[in-house]
Amino acid sequence: METVNHNSDSQNAGGGVNREHGRTVAQRWTFVGLHFGLVLFCTWLALAQGWTHIGHLFGQQWTLVDQDRALLMLACVFVYWLRHAITVLYLLQRRIDWGEALGLLCFMAFFEIGLQLVGGGAFRAEVIPFGTLDIVALALLVIGSYLNSGSEIQRKWWKQDPANKGQCYTQGLFKYSMHINYFGDVVLFTGWCLLSYNYWTLLLPFFMAYSFISFHIPALDGYLSERYGEKFDQYAAKTKKLIPFVY
Repeated sequence: METVNHNSDSQNAGGGVNREHGRTVAQRWTFVGLHFGLVLFCTWLALAQGWTHIGHLFGQQWTLVDQDRALLMLACVFVYWLRHAITVLYLLQRRIDWGEALGLLCFMAFFEIGLQLVGGGAFRAEVIPFGTLDIVALALLVIGSYLNSGSEIQRKWWKQDPANKGQCYTQGLFKYSMHINYFGDVVLFTGWCLLSYNYWTLLLPFFMAYSFISFHIPALDGYLSERYGEKFDQYAAKTKKLIPFVY
């Protein structure tokens, strides 16, 4: 998840988000709770109850063509919500502003509902049997989820050691990529989109990667360099930015 800070227990801003420490309890629980509302809405769609109503909004007569795939897409939504809840309620130490929470909820609604509709057959008339591509897609989703959440948990546990307070974390999965958590998001969304069997949806991870490379990573690296100085600069000089062994 993009909202997670990287390598920092900061008191300032960087990477496009507020990095000041704070509990912001209302924002956290509202964020997670409204996201669960999206899970319930996607469940409604996966059980075919909402297709006619949604179709009417677009002037279409939609029926749930592929319920098995719709249920698989729903499972992806639930797993993503679970990871999001762990991130926001356990891993994330920085403040969450209302604008960030509501803005990300709009983005989540766009891709979760969109992929649910596409995967269920909103733009096709046939059932697509499960096959090799689905196995690859599920593998990407699992690997991406591990890279993102696993790297964050490793860092969280390392930061809990008082001896590491204020230190730049460069171990675990982060030794393979400075922003392995961001790379994990790109990988998992690639798998999620492949499960929909509509290749236009791959624009989502493409633009996500573009956003990381062009905005989030440069801003965050500048902030981390200012905070940690030479140690971070040495780490940055020898470690790939996003994709392990590649970039």
